[in-house]
This record gives sequence, structure tokens and C-alpha cells, in this order.
Amino acid sequence: MTRRQIALLACTVALAASGLGAAAPTADHRTVRQVKAGASIQKAVDAAKPGDTIVLSPGTYRESVRITKSNLTLRGSGILPTVIQPGTAAADDACAKAGHGICVTGTEAGPVAGVTVRSLTLRGFTGNGLWAQWTDGLKVQHTVAEKNGKWGIGEERSVRGELSHNVTRDNGDAGLFVANTTDREHGASDALDTVISHNLSTGNRIGITVRRLRNVTVEHNQVTENCTGVFVVGDESRPRTKATVRLNSLYANNKHCPATPRLPFLQGSGIVLTGAEETVVEKNHVVDNVGASPLSGGIVLFKSFVGAFNEQNAIRDNVVLRNSTADLANRDTGKGNTFTRNRCTVSEPAGMC
Repeated sequence: MTRRQIALLACTVALAASGLGAAAPTADHRTVRQVKAGASIQKAVDAAKPGDTIVLSPGTYRESVRITKSNLTLRGSGILPTVIQPGTAAADDACAKAGHGICVTGTEAGPVAGVTVRSLTLRGFTGNGLWAQWTDGLKVQHTVAEKNGKWGIGEERSVRGELSHNVTRDNGDAGLFVANTTDREHGASDALDTVISHNLSTGNRIGITVRRLRNVTVEHNQVTENCTGVFVVGDESRPRTKATVRLNSLYANNKHCPATPRLPFLQGSGIVLTGAEETVVEKNHVVDNVGASPLSGGIVLFKSFVGAFNEQNAIRDNVVLRNSTADLANRDTGKGNTFTRNRCTVSEPAGMC
């Protein structure tokens, strides 16, 4: 070894001993935790640190899963199905007791941020397949939520969500559901550009519901064989719901769903706006939605059952054909709603096609 090499080695040792020149932690230190079928997902989540990825082997897991840490990824292998079904609820497991499959839960003071759920099947829960509260930037992707009692994938009090490339089918209420809050009436909150995109929603009561939120985009979804395709819902509270619904395919949403205390029976509705303002509905393909409900039709504006009007909404550049009782229907008395450049045959009132 030369004198120069000895000097450099001595310098390196001295720097390491003093802590100077040490490499900063990098993403390479993040842990991938593998869970085999039949093992506990929850134990892996509890042991994980922010930045970790939990990978579930193919197979069936019988439990509910609670995520309360930021920057975690929970995903299936992506090769064969990874199915999560109901199991036995522990005494302290609020998620399982509520009947949900996966719960991603923060608080108002400390939202859970940067969680990703991917490539799973959530099946047969009495509540929701996935339920999220107080989240920031939650991503749910390439996940199947089917045959759950209420919502397939839902979130409230959350911002910057991305629900994309999922399949939601045969759920008791909405396949995909986003709202400001579900436990009280309140003006629409800002969802900060939450996006619902490239999903297939079929066989549900409602394909996609946006309730009392602003700045939500619903785009490039395929919605079929539900009772109603897309529901944009507000009420008398201010501010009103505001969304963008564009480039979706909504066809044959003709399943019959009985009336509820808030709504008449549902059948044959493509897109329904009630209590919305400044919402843009554009470039959608809405065909063959047929029914005799007060909400039936291709694209329908309807005054909410608590008396909230639709105002200043723009319905434009849509293909709306073979819907009944009308392709376009304005069954509201709100002001400033416009219908332009739509391809349609029958409208209520006449003259909008």
C-alpha cells in the first residue's frame, strides 16, 4: 500500500468515526415484508415503518386490516389473486366490527398520507371493501371490491385521492364512493383534485357517487348494469357540490333498486346531478339507460329531495342516445344550467337536442 493510499484510508476512518461524510439514509433502506397466505396481514402492518411495502402472496386471507401509518404500500403479488375475506373480529378491531375489509384511518389533526393499496380482491364484507377516513393522497389501484354490503371502495374527509383501474361489482350501494362526511349534513369540502379514473363499476346500486365534495374528477370509467351510473349529490348546505365528469362510458344501467327514505326507486339513469353547481359533464358516451323512475334518463338534472337546486352546470359535447324517458332531462328549476353540442334525440323539456 502506498503512502497516499494509507493517508486516504486514515482520513476515511477518521471521518467515519466522527460521523462526518457518512451516507444519508436512502429509499434503499425501506423494507419489503412478505406475507404468506394464511399468515396475519395485520402483524406485518403493525411491524412496518413508513416507506415499507407489504407484499401478500397469492391466496385467501380471512381478516380485516387497519392501516394508521403514513407512507405504506399494501399489495398483492399481481400474479394470482390475493383475496381478503371476513374473519373473526378481535375485541379491539373496530374495522372488522364495522364490517369493513381494509380501513385506512387518520385523524383531522394527523391525516394518514401516502398510503397505496394495490392488486387485491376485497370480497364479502358486510360493510365496505375498503374504507378510508382522514387520508391525504390515498391510492387504490388494480383492486377488485365485490359483493360487499355497502360500498366497494369509499372514502370521506380525505383529499388528493386516486382511485384508478379498479373493478367494483355487485356491492350493496355504490361501487366507488367519495364524500365530505357521512355522519352529518355539511357544506361540500374541497377534495383537492381527487381523481376517480379508469375503473369498471358494474352490478352495484350506484356505479360511482360523489357526495358533497368540490374538485373531484370522474373520468375514463366504464359504468354499466347498475341501477344508476354516476350520482353527483349535494344538499341545501353551502358550498354546493362541484365536480368534473368526462370521457366516461355509461350504458345499460337498468338494474332495479327499491326506494329508500331519501330516494325513489332507481333504474335506468346514466348521470344524475342533484344539488350541484359549476359541475362540468362533457364528452361522455351515455346510451341505453332505460327506466321509469323520476331519475331515469341519460343525463338528468333533478332538484334534491331537501330542496337544493342545480345551478350553473354545463352539459356539453356528450353522446346521449336511446335513453328513456329522455336522453337529456332538466327536471329542476335552478338557474344557469346549459346544454350545448350534445348528440341526442329526446329531451325534457324539448329543444335541448
